[in-house]
Amino acid sequence: MNEKEVYKRLEAVFHDVFDDDSIRLTAKTTADDIEDWDSMEHINLIGAVEDEFGLRFKMGEVSGMKNVGEMVGIIMKRGK
Repeated sequence: MNEKEVYKRLEAVFHDVFDDDSIRLTAKTTADDIEDWDSMEHINLIGAVEDEFGLRFKMGEVSGMKNVGEMVGIIMKRGK
């Protein structure tokens, strides 16, 4: 799986979780860039990403992610 494929799959997850097909992800995308991305939706998002990529984030990874690029990096290292 290459980075482009990860972004494509991740973007589909974001579209589903936030019910917004206009979302376009970049490495620098943060919760500030997506209107409905609050703490409750963050939990839903993490679960959906874990399901999509067949992995479980560690608590430190979740709390330490500053942007989508860091999430992609973790997925690239550990995802399917």
